[in-house]
Amino acid sequence: MARTVKPPPPAPKDPGVLDVTVILLEGGYASTAIAPIEVFHSAGRLWHWLRGETLAPRFRVRTASIDGNSVTSLCSLGLKPEFALQDIAHTDIVVLPASGWDLMESIAARTSLLSWLRQSHERGAYVAGICSGVGYLAEAGLLDGRKATTHWAVVETFRQRYPRVDWHPEQFVTEDGRICCSGGLYASIDLSLYLVDKFCGHEIALQTAKSMLVSLPRHCQSGYAVVPLAKPHGDDRIRKAEEYLHEHFNRTVPIEILAERIGMSPRNFIRRFQAATGHMPGEYQQLLRLTAAKELLERDGLPIQTLCARIGYQDVAFFRSLFKRHTGMTPAEYRSRFAASTMNRGENYVSGRES
Repeated sequence: MARTVKPPPPAPKDPGVLDVTVILLEGGYASTAIAPIEVFHSAGRLWHWLRGETLAPRFRVRTASIDGNSVTSLCSLGLKPEFALQDIAHTDIVVLPASGWDLMESIAARTSLLSWLRQSHERGAYVAGICSGVGYLAEAGLLDGRKATTHWAVVETFRQRYPRVDWHPEQFVTEDGRICCSGGLYASIDLSLYLVDKFCGHEIALQTAKSMLVSLPRHCQSGYAVVPLAKPHGDDRIRKAEEYLHEHFNRTVPIEILAERIGMSPRNFIRRFQAATGHMPGEYQQLLRLTAAKELLERDGLPIQTLCARIGYQDVAFFRSLFKRHTGMTPAEYRSRFAASTMNRGENYVSGRES
């Protein structure tokens, strides 16, 4: 029986609402499609509903399969999409869930998906792959020369098949050139909240996480996890300087050292760095430290003096002033509002009172 082709959905009336397309794969892990659907749908909705406030949706979520027909997940769960790929004329974000065990056979059978992914990225969409689904992005050539992650169990296979990809399996979430990747099934929640944070801001992401009673996004398995701060750019030499700053954000790194590391004069380095990232090097490092401070405040009960030392500041008064200027709150106010311990205690969201 011929499939009835649905017309492309109209563009959202609110220009602040972004379109998310979640692709449903035959034989895939249903949770890695459903979790992003629910996270994006909840952003701006669930928190406000629980508190009796006006809803402010931030995303419009749609599902699509390759041909528009229903798919059956790895666990025999039937999923019915709203659209076929050809029906999606525009999307801001594409989410590709985890595939099943026969990944390479699945990729070979779905070449139309690869070209659609390339076209969506060329049109400006962010493309996000989850767990083994990252293999589709690599097969499409979207990860060549870019940083990526995936499930630890398949990374060696991917390294051999896609040697041009810069694999980082120790990280839960990566982003490079509007391509996002996550490792593991439940990293689909991390990746979704990461994108909510990126497009809507940290407070909306935290509200979404708290209202759904899920953990804040994990970015990597080691100590500090710092959200990439730069706009997408193709300056590989500046990207190396960024990586060095991420690794040494809690130390003072002179401009001369950074410039020498990538073979530039200090003056040329400053110009290139600002053009690529939108920030001066000193400002960039300051923002890295503030991002690390937020995560420590959210997750740990460290004294402020200890926290300052860990992120590279010795002057607590200066840190408090800087933090308030950037967040509108003191560190203590931020911790009181967003600490994971507060979330785990539970809150009376409807009345807005903490227990």
